[in-house]
Amino acid sequence: MNKILLPLLLAGTLAMPLATRGQAPERVDYAEKVVQEGAGRSALYTRALDWARNKFTYAPTSGLVAEPASGAIRVTGTGTLKPVDDRGKDQNLTVLFTFRFQATDNGYTYHVSSFEVLPDPANPTQRVPLEQYQTELRAARSNAKTHNDRRLGAQATSLASEAAMSFRSFMNSQPADDHVGVADEQVGAQ
Repeated sequence: MNKILLPLLLAGTLAMPLATRGQAPERVDYAEKVVQEGAGRSALYTRALDWARNKFTYAPTSGLVAEPASGAIRVTGTGTLKPVDDRGKDQNLTVLFTFRFQATDNGYTYHVSSFEVLPDPANPTQRVPLEQYQTELRAARSNAKTHNDRRLGAQATSLASEAAMSFRSFMNSQPADDHVGVADEQVGAQ
């Protein structure tokens, strides 16, 4: 039994990386729904708009759309990905992504998605979806050596995570009812 099972497991393990190489790249998308009972749509919207205007560090930004009636915010940020050339030197590649926020009376949702690459810096109107660009990289001869398709996917995922962490940290740092500290500590200090 062991003589049959061991070769099958070994063959299955060796075949897995080959199967994953043929798959299309995954879409980079970070989304989270946060519940804050009784926080109020207006307060959450105002706090998120403050972050989008003053703390969103992925400049240059464009297309800030704020809709107070619906509690929605959308802004496009800019980042840099670093594929490598055949000799292993980093190249800079500009990427655009969209941050979307939607407030409700009892919480909010936010998304970091819609990554688009600007392959030609001289032509900023030419945008290619990141997944399509990764597919083109995968077809390149040098990809076996550089692994740029996976490298850019990982860097874009990291960028999405950083933007989401920055936003969530800002939203979590708001003092409750304009007081700092726990209520019991304030009573005990008097």
